[in-house]
Amino acid sequence: MFSQVFVALGANLGDPAATVRAAIEALRGIAGTRFRAASSLYRTAPVGLKHQPDFINAVAMLEADDAVLPAPTFLASLFAIEAAFGRERSVKNAPRTLDLDLLLYGDQTLDLPGLTLPHPRMTERAFVLAPLTEIAPDLKIPGHGRAADLLSAVADQPVERLP
Repeated sequence: MFSQVFVALGANLGDPAATVRAAIEALRGIAGTRFRAASSLYRTAPVGLKHQPDFINAVAMLEADDAVLPAPTFLASLFAIEAAFGRERSVKNAPRTLDLDLLLYGDQTLDLPGLTLPHPRMTERAFVLAPLTEIAPDLKIPGHGRAADLLSAVADQPVERLP
């Protein structure tokens, strides 16, 4: 069985737009998945450590074969892609070459060491909700409701859709 999977992408070091585009292409290569869509790119202010460059963000939608690629294994694939792009995990919310967050894996709710689904802060972040609702406006986030209905709660967080 295949589950619909959503991944948030973000970068703010080097050429972040090129990095996010290349990372979207890397997602296409994950074995046991079918790539379905990617949002536009969005420019957003940093969260947490404020004195750093703006981020470029996007969201991708894939389908993953549950039997071949369960959620923890899928997450390991994301970490491998981050590492290939030079990601270091030294300081929380620090500038980064690439950040890939597993937002949703089907309608699963998980609370494992290193993996919580749905992603615990996704509904609080315009840089996730804006690109997510671009590609899946009617998506229901377990425990939170329809993604598009959550945007108004983060309207104070500016996001700029890039051409």
